[in-house]
Amino acid sequence: MKYLISRTLIIAILLIGGGRLLSQSDFKAKNPYYSKTDTRSLKVSNGEWKKILKPALYQVAREAATETAFTGKFYEFDEKGTYYCAVCGNPLFLSTSKFATTCGWPSFYQPLRKNSVKYKKDMSHNMERTEVLCGRCDSHLGHIFDDGPKPTGKRFCMNSVCLDFVPNSK
Repeated sequence: MKYLISRTLIIAILLIGGGRLLSQSDFKAKNPYYSKTDTRSLKVSNGEWKKILKPALYQVAREAATETAFTGKFYEFDEKGTYYCAVCGNPLFLSTSKFATTCGWPSFYQPLRKNSVKYKKDMSHNMERTEVLCGRCDSHLGHIFDDGPKPTGKRFCMNSVCLDFVPNSK
């Protein structure tokens, strides 16, 4: 009985702790479209993305869901580096354009490049908003609002699950 409990505990620890590291590298290996250097536009079906992406990422990025406010890993995160699309690896934002907000999601005042993101009118939930999509894979990232800081006055309100982060080299 002790052996069974010990073995179960070890498996649980590996799945909960170590599994996170494996799942991230497995995801990158399983996703042939992920590249931090290739900025060519991708045309991949949602059926294909569903086979590749983790369920939480698929739901937000491909079905335009929204992660719960104040829960994302990058909401109160202030390391210096670059944010990439978690679906395809497209460079999106520099940490220098990130600013503190009380909205519950990481916010930026400008994208890294003009074509890092695309915009689409969003009339869902009886509101008129502008949706922000990845400029490479068309994944839903969040929304843009006109209440951000200078110099742009914009607030790119992004879902953390749709972002990867690479810290600056020291």
